[in-house]
Amino acid sequence: MNSLTKNLKGPIERIVFLQRKDGCIPWTEDGVFDAWNHLECVMALNTLGYSKEVDLGLSYLKKNQLDDGSWLGELGSTLDIDEKKGTFINKDIKSKVYFRDTNFAAYIATACWHDFLINNSVDRLTNNWEMIEKAINFVIENQMEDGSIRWAAKSLEAPKDDSLLTGCCSIYKSLICAINCSSQLNRENPNWTKSLKKLENAIKNKPESFDKTWESKKRFSMDWYYPVLCGAIVGKKAEERINSQWNKYVLNEKGCLCVLDQPWVTIAETAELAIALIKIQKKDKATELLSWINDYIDSDGAYWMGRQVTEKVFWPMEKPGWTSAAVILAYDALHNFSKGSKIFLDDHLI
Repeated sequence: MNSLTKNLKGPIERIVFLQRKDGCIPWTEDGVFDAWNHLECVMALNTLGYSKEVDLGLSYLKKNQLDDGSWLGELGSTLDIDEKKGTFINKDIKSKVYFRDTNFAAYIATACWHDFLINNSVDRLTNNWEMIEKAINFVIENQMEDGSIRWAAKSLEAPKDDSLLTGCCSIYKSLICAINCSSQLNRENPNWTKSLKKLENAIKNKPESFDKTWESKKRFSMDWYYPVLCGAIVGKKAEERINSQWNKYVLNEKGCLCVLDQPWVTIAETAELAIALIKIQKKDKATELLSWINDYIDSDGAYWMGRQVTEKVFWPMEKPGWTSAAVILAYDALHNFSKGSKIFLDDHLI
């Protein structure tokens, strides 16, 4: 382990600590689960060579995948926060609201392609293929005529047809990874490629397709940088997009805001933005951005979720595994210390 990966000892130990015996990696101790954030942690574990924990995490998803290809998960936006303690209030299981989120399901393809890049194992990819195929077919079944993809399968909790820009951008990246997985195994599916092209057109040319009933989502910095992070917007247009709203979302020497109307810097968003900067050939800026979040590390080496910069307090007082995972993946993208370091930097179909 070199000096750089030693500095990531605290973040990776946080993820290992959070992983349960059955392989599930919840947000926090006794916290909620969703497949996307679980898989972000699995990718960080893979980056740093924790193969046993990776296998356990993938096995958990295989055992708990629903027949339609999705996973049940609780959205973070449905969680209440104890204002005094600054911690999530984890609801009684009977009162929890679960969703079959398309973005959560699609991310299995990104994690499995990342696993293949690192381990170069056709056997491992084959072993996970059925899980990938079922998940991606679930996602595509929820694609709408305009090319966007419904954020969740219809249910009593999600009755309206709406697509979220950030979620669809993440799905776009996952579709690229899914198609690459299928090509590697000689199991190409033309419908997946058609779906990818339709989604790309929506992201680039149909902004009205997204966030129609989730007005609050337009406050989020992720809607700004995710089209670049996922590879849908590239080149000069990508650079222009990042530059155009930099001063809105980035606080100098502090990090990236989560939302426009709150002085709340979040570490995961800052790490993801750093990867987007690397993609537009701004590695020095990415390095600087990541240096700012060194102030947001707890005594155990793990990262706090965010910092309320006006009141100068960490808020909420939580250290989600996916926050540490995002930082690990950003440092790998910057310093190339694993064979999976290009997972977010290379968006080409093989």
